[in-house]
Amino acid sequence: MKRYLTFGYGALCYAVFLASFLYAVGFVGNIVVPRTVDHGITASIGEAVVVNLILLGLFAVQHSVMARPAFKRMWTHIVPPSVERSTYVLLSSLLLGLLYWQWRTMPQVIWHVSAPAGRYVLLTLFWAGWAIVLTSTFMINHFDLFGLRQVYLAWRGEPYRDLAFRTTLFYRVVRHPIMVGFIVAFWATPTMTAGHLMFALATTGYILIAIQLEEHDLVAGLGDSYRNYRAEVPMLIPGLHPHQHSARPHHAA
Repeated sequence: MKRYLTFGYGALCYAVFLASFLYAVGFVGNIVVPRTVDHGITASIGEAVVVNLILLGLFAVQHSVMARPAFKRMWTHIVPPSVERSTYVLLSSLLLGLLYWQWRTMPQVIWHVSAPAGRYVLLTLFWAGWAIVLTSTFMINHFDLFGLRQVYLAWRGEPYRDLAFRTTLFYRVVRHPIMVGFIVAFWATPTMTAGHLMFALATTGYILIAIQLEEHDLVAGLGDSYRNYRAEVPMLIPGLHPHQHSARPHHAA
């Protein structure tokens, strides 16, 4: 029974994630969904800035703190290791839901592109960004990334095995194609409002910080394999020559 409950919990967490991901497309793009980055709760500019920053900050803190190896070691004394990733995904998705629900509108227009050609280019980039995000998850392991592989192995009674480090397709062009996709999708809009600008600036800033934390963990876990990869492949901008990091391990003084 425990194995079935574990798998059911992981499947439920994945379903919540999928709903939050699809809603994110509508939220940022102002399409279909009832509340979006430009159509949220009406508020004064002061209230909007404070509330929106708190919402973004809650997601950023949870998303980064729970991803750190030290936290995972502590957390898996409380929750079974097989559902650690699913729980992380669930809490991230719920905090996104809170953001969608409580986002305050900041309607002041920063730019508006009315030319059909310009709008077409920006909307194409918007959809391309989301496509990059989704397809990039499958180039590593989509189901491991969102916790399904872990609960599936638990259901089968098999131990979890770490995936081998590999670089395919987009990951040979930039080290973080998922983040590239998010940045493109967040900024590519024909009409940029103050609220959308705050969202894009805050999430881009968070991405740049989160990447540094993630890469620190990757170097610690993978050693020279990741150092060599980092020396050869740019972080976010294709074709940008990365800084040369030594492939030799660093020793504490």
